[in-house]
Amino acid sequence: MTREEKYNRFKSLHESDQAFVVPNPWDAGSARLLTHLGFCALATTSAGYAISKGKRDSFASLTRDEILKNAAEIVSATDLPVSADLEDGFGVEPEQCVETVLQASAMGLVGGCIEDATGNEEAPIHDFSLAVERVEAAAEAVKDLPFLLTARAENFICGRPDLGDTIRRLQAFSEVGADVLYAPGLPDLDAIRTVCQSVDKPVNVVMGLSGPRYSVDELASVGVRRISIGGSLARFAYGTIMNAAREVLDTGRFDYAERAISNAEISQLMSQEKLMR
Repeated sequence: MTREEKYNRFKSLHESDQAFVVPNPWDAGSARLLTHLGFCALATTSAGYAISKGKRDSFASLTRDEILKNAAEIVSATDLPVSADLEDGFGVEPEQCVETVLQASAMGLVGGCIEDATGNEEAPIHDFSLAVERVEAAAEAVKDLPFLLTARAENFICGRPDLGDTIRRLQAFSEVGADVLYAPGLPDLDAIRTVCQSVDKPVNVVMGLSGPRYSVDELASVGVRRISIGGSLARFAYGTIMNAAREVLDTGRFDYAERAISNAEISQLMSQEKLMR
């Protein structure tokens, strides 16, 4: 599948009247597993990647080069469309966001998220005008490329639970060219419905993190088009490892091995050059 074909497939998923789940692999192996299971598209996770490297998920510990290298490895492991978690664009200035999305597109990614968080606890969200300028610059840079730009308003996960300002930001991001809108951490289904009804672009929500969890059908019923799961699969995987290791330490038994994927199955899955469906 060409990059253009992947982009068209990814775009069409957002244009459907059905919600779809885009799971978040953190490396090539998890990308192969999720492709094998039948998902239609994938998205990277900075949180999952950070865990796999023994790092904290933060702007200070993750660089653009390593995030894009990880994304490129995931792209190479699957024939599905892949979108990337591009954090804050790896720089405050709009020009830095432009460089990030252009590099992401050149690596075969067909989408990516730019968020308005700053990484600064004292001022966690970019001023409105700068946040909009950053999205506008990124959108202009990729307008003629096979790349779907998602703009994220981070208020609710940065200690600023202001629904009105969140909607204002999402509306402005849409006006300057964002293709998909995303406000992680919305508190309930009513807030999600309000966001979906207040904007004119497809809305992504994240499930599997803290807070209420709704089904695909429930989210679709209020207007959600895309559902991501962030680093939750990576945390689940590492939680499973922790529980198995505790079993060994605490009981001296190895019963966890009965629940592991078989060597034959994992070997067959990982031996393919690129997994397609």
